[in-house]
Amino acid sequence: MKKILLILSLMLSVYSLNFAQTVDDALRYSQLFYSGSSRFTSMGGAFTALGGDLSTLSQNPAGIGVFRSSEITMTPQLFHINTRASFKYDSSDDYMYDFNLAQAGFVMNLIRNNSETGLINLNLGYSFNKTNNFNQTAVINGVGDKSSLADYWAEYNNGYTVDDMSSDAYLGWTGYVIDSVSGYNDQWGTVYSGYGEEASVYGQTITRYVDYSGSTGEHAISIGGNYSNKLFFGATLGISRLRYTSHYEHLETTDEELPSRYSDLSGFRDFRYTFDYDNTGTGFTFKLGTIYKPVEALRIGFAFHSPTIFRIHEEAYDNMTAHFDEGGLQEASNNILGFDYALTTPFRVMIGAAFQIKKLALISAEYEFADYRAARFSTVGNDSYDYSLKNQQIKNSLKSSNNLRLGAELRLNKIYLRGGYSLYGRAIQNDDINRELQYNSLSCGIGFREQNINIDLGYTNIYNPLNYILYDTYSETAISDMWVSRNIFSVTFGYKFGY
Repeated sequence: MKKILLILSLMLSVYSLNFAQTVDDALRYSQLFYSGSSRFTSMGGAFTALGGDLSTLSQNPAGIGVFRSSEITMTPQLFHINTRASFKYDSSDDYMYDFNLAQAGFVMNLIRNNSETGLINLNLGYSFNKTNNFNQTAVINGVGDKSSLADYWAEYNNGYTVDDMSSDAYLGWTGYVIDSVSGYNDQWGTVYSGYGEEASVYGQTITRYVDYSGSTGEHAISIGGNYSNKLFFGATLGISRLRYTSHYEHLETTDEELPSRYSDLSGFRDFRYTFDYDNTGTGFTFKLGTIYKPVEALRIGFAFHSPTIFRIHEEAYDNMTAHFDEGGLQEASNNILGFDYALTTPFRVMIGAAFQIKKLALISAEYEFADYRAARFSTVGNDSYDYSLKNQQIKNSLKSSNNLRLGAELRLNKIYLRGGYSLYGRAIQNDDINRELQYNSLSCGIGFREQNINIDLGYTNIYNPLNYILYDTYSETAISDMWVSRNIFSVTFGYKFGY
């Protein structure tokens, strides 16, 4: 009977993917972890009130007004990430490296006056700034003593027939990992329970390989100036590029002799489920900023970022294989499906202050506010999909976040020593398993400056805990506790001219 149903189902061409456009996507593309020049990152990114660095074109556009000369900079970066995953009393470490461009750009004078009042200079600039790095790998190992991913498929789809079940469960059904309970066409059991006819037998080895890659980066085109050495102003048009690829493989292997009601399918050995999706997109935003210097030693900065409106193309694909001693290899896959949608991220507000101690040192602090509940999915083109439910999920799951950045610099003749700290606050509601998720960052650096050249070195460590859910069943929520550490090494080469 099952084989007849399988032939009929393969004739159907449309299967829904229940994992497209999630709350996680909305938060991932809304959060910004400002990267940039080595000076910028080694001081914790606390530049809202400082300016004078091309990285600030993506943060506070008024920073372009601080430049007194034309300048060009470039910052290559080495990104190292280590993830420790703990699951079912086992733990494992995995790491990866990524060499990329963190920042590159230039600023040039359009107007420059020698007076101390009025419009002293007007500058035009461009900078590419990395705003997030998604690269991460993890390996999760443990023993499934209470449940299986197959239980999640079966339980989630109880009440649905084959024609209406989710795409992942459909693959489990074609591979004989789940099947209908005898006498029903909308109730499901798993291979671990003889498809609902026996007590469940667990003890299988569970391994999940997780691989994320991609980034967001902004092309910032800015104009700004200096008025009477008191007020610095600027505006930025930001064009963001997004690329994110998610891949995981879920493997369950057993040496148990599991019950089966099929004479041609005995000796179940393992199944492997693989899921991939890829997002690419472009977004636009507009930013305004000012820096005010009431006295020589003090600067106060303010910046406003409009929501970024992304247009995103997504492709998703999944497949599964299962092995039996009798019956051999069972394999199934879904067609690659594509979606186009829009995402509007929340607006941002920043305020900061910087204090300069003569020519010896400076300290800087700033606060950033973003309300992630305001993120919204919407349709593009002639798509009629209703995103109201997903947008309500965003509002119920996320919250506003308070971010803090601190930085300091000590000048020793031509040598500069720097340090910084950043806290990216909790953005997930208190009833969520990841409600404690926040990011702490420590940084340091050293720089050398001559009249027209500078070389800066920077190091940043970003650390966060994370609860990763493999699947959720009636008997348990299978969770891996992760500790994620990112080490970022950068070097900036800068050249000034036209002064």
